[in-house]
Amino acid sequence: MDKTNGKLTVYFEEPFWVGVFERIEDGKLSVAKVIFGAEPKDYEVQEYIQQYYFSLKFSPAVETVVKDIKRNPKRMHREVKKQTIRTGIGTKSQQALKLQQEHNQQERKERNRKKKEAKEQRMFELKQQKKREKHKGH
Repeated sequence: MDKTNGKLTVYFEEPFWVGVFERIEDGKLSVAKVIFGAEPKDYEVQEYIQQYYFSLKFSPAVETVVKDIKRNPKRMHREVKKQTIRTGIGTKSQQALKLQQEHNQQERKERNRKKKEAKEQRMFELKQQKKREKHKGH
């Protein structure tokens, strides 16, 4: 049976509150970043997760080490407290976000290049048509 771990880190990144969803599936980490704007209340975060989690665009997966350990509930609670004090996201998550950003940038460049080529082709055809019309008139 495959196991999926998920984690949401909400922190303040001037000037907005940001949420980073981390998902570890089959030993691969993928990340999605969400900007909340104003500081979200717990119930707002819960509603956001319920409404939009499955439509989030996660980054390409990055290999990661998955630790499968059983934890004492008290210890887990202490670790959660420690993590709430510490802000920011892990390096693997940053790598995954960077990958996603690069991927989006490549797609955008490709789209823009195709648009530019189509426009140039259209302009060329217009010029050719005008030349033909000009020569027909003579």
